[in-house]
Parts: sequence; C-alpha cells; structure tokens
Amino acid sequence: VRVGFMFAPRFHPAMRHAGPVRREIGIRTVFNVLGPLANPAGVRRILLGVPSPALGDKIARVLAELGTDHALVVHGEDGLDEVSPSAATRTWEVRGGEVRAGRLDPTELGLATAPREEITGGAPARNAAMARRVLDGAKDGTRTAILLNAGAACYVAGLAKSVREGIALAAGAIDDGAAGQVLERFVATSQRLAAAEAAPA
Repeated sequence: VRVGFMFAPRFHPAMRHAGPVRREIGIRTVFNVLGPLANPAGVRRILLGVPSPALGDKIARVLAELGTDHALVVHGEDGLDEVSPSAATRTWEVRGGEVRAGRLDPTELGLATAPREEITGGAPARNAAMARRVLDGAKDGTRTAILLNAGAACYVAGLAKSVREGIALAAGAIDDGAAGQVLERFVATSQRLAAAEAAPA
C-alpha cells in the first residue's frame, strides 16, 4: 500500500512512557513536538505542523541540526498546526542545513479559502465521512485542506518541484480515483492485520 500509521505508544519506545503523563497534564507540552523530532524510523523528509509561530523557527533549526534532507514546518495564521485552507500559513523550510521562512496562501496557489468550521473534524466516523466525500468528488473546504497538505507533502517528498505542482498531483490522484483505491487497499490491509493480531495463538 506504501502508506502506514504507527501508533506512537506502541512503536516509539521512549514515547510509550510519556503517553500517560501527557494525558494527565491535559495541555500541550514539549512532548507534542518531541515525538516527531525523536522519530525512531529516522525519517529524512517531513511535513510538520506546530501549534505556535514561536516554535516554527526553533523546530526547523533542530531539524536542520539533525541533518534532515527536506522539511517544511508549518503554522496556519488562524492557529491550525497544518497548512490552513482558511488563512495564510507561515512556513519554515529546511534544506541543506539552512532554514528559510516563507508563507503559503491558498488563493495564491489557485484555491478558494474555506471557513475553519467547514474542516473541523470530530469522531472517527465523521472524519472518515469527510474524507470519503472528497474522494467521491466533493469540492469543499475539506478538499482544499487535503490538497494543500498533500501538495506540501509531495513537495517535501521530492515528488513535485513546488507546493503548487504537488497540489496538481494530489488533485489528479483524487479525481482519477487513484487516491480512493489506495484508501480501500489501506482499509483492507488494516482490517486483515487487526484480525490476524486478534486471532488466538
């Protein structure tokens, strides 16, 4: 499938012990950004959202010191810790050990802005329904959010020469059904693995 989700408490040896403490504290702490920085998978390229602009430059400089090949640290000016569809997004790009600050604006990338309420998720069933609507052709704020973040990820991954080009790639994958097919394979694989794990030894 070439897509994976690894639940940190299960796969991240150090973060496993931090989880209960994080839940008890109940507010954002250094652990919210420490996990991605201490990723045991040794990722060389990363799109990373931060909860405040004050953290953006700091996290980017840490990634540069860690020798990251290409990273984009992002913070929406509306407070989102991702590339926002409802406002401009501040960016800190890491490449070749250097950090360069920038800005992404949906309208400058050919996309209409969307109100934040339109993309607010909730329970897993609601989130899944929102994603499926986009894969079924809905042209709404959720699609804009997906295109912006997938476009940025394609750029960081080296699949596109710019975020704009990455957005075009993502839109093509949604519109020709390829993204939906990957999701179906991901769901089927996840269910098969869960069933195998639950089966008695």
